[in-house]
Amino acid sequence: MSKEKTEKKQQAEQGKTEQAKPEQKGKKAAEPKEPVAPARLFVRYKKEVVGELMKRFQYRNVMQVPRLEKITLNIGVGKATQDAKLLEVAVKELEAVVGQKPVVTKSKKSISNFKLRENLPIGCRVTLRRAKMYEFLDRLINVALPRVRDFRGVPDKSFDGHGNYTLGIKEQIIFPEIDVDKISRITGMDVTMVTTAKTDVEAYELLKALGLPFVKRQEVVQPSQQPAAQVSA
Repeated sequence: MSKEKTEKKQQAEQGKTEQAKPEQKGKKAAEPKEPVAPARLFVRYKKEVVGELMKRFQYRNVMQVPRLEKITLNIGVGKATQDAKLLEVAVKELEAVVGQKPVVTKSKKSISNFKLRENLPIGCRVTLRRAKMYEFLDRLINVALPRVRDFRGVPDKSFDGHGNYTLGIKEQIIFPEIDVDKISRITGMDVTMVTTAKTDVEAYELLKALGLPFVKRQEVVQPSQQPAAQVSA
């Protein structure tokens, strides 16, 4: 009896394996993913910026070096209360610029003078992190800002006192992703760069080392510092 039982068990196991084989054949083997190259600006931060900031502020640990945490873009469309299509256009343009779907922002309270009701869509925003954050900043520095008319640098007085910097862009057409022939109106946006820096000086040096072109200011020589005039006999 024991031999018959063992034979039946072997036959049952063989039947299970035969039933499982066609299922395994139907499944495709997982293809190995191709390695994604890191953002160029992130590589520069790791290789060059970290060392420069450690020497500049004499940090004892690499973790003390400030870094970018996130970049937030915000577009306010006040006329969307009268024409809802303007908000749809702004969302599409912002999505084309950053490559990520924005979130529609709504009003928090009603204001009768502006014909504004509570919970009414009036803008859009998007938050970028990690690789997308560095890629957008790279395109902003090297492609978009040089296309600004009479560009002389970004202002260095737009820090909030906590290491965060906000840049106002007046025209969205500086981004090459926007087709000038298809836009209906010129809109601006606010770009906020949130860093882990504790002071504005550290944040300024971080953004400057990453390549953000700040305005170059000329130091005025005080009268007391001027050399005395030499009188000839």
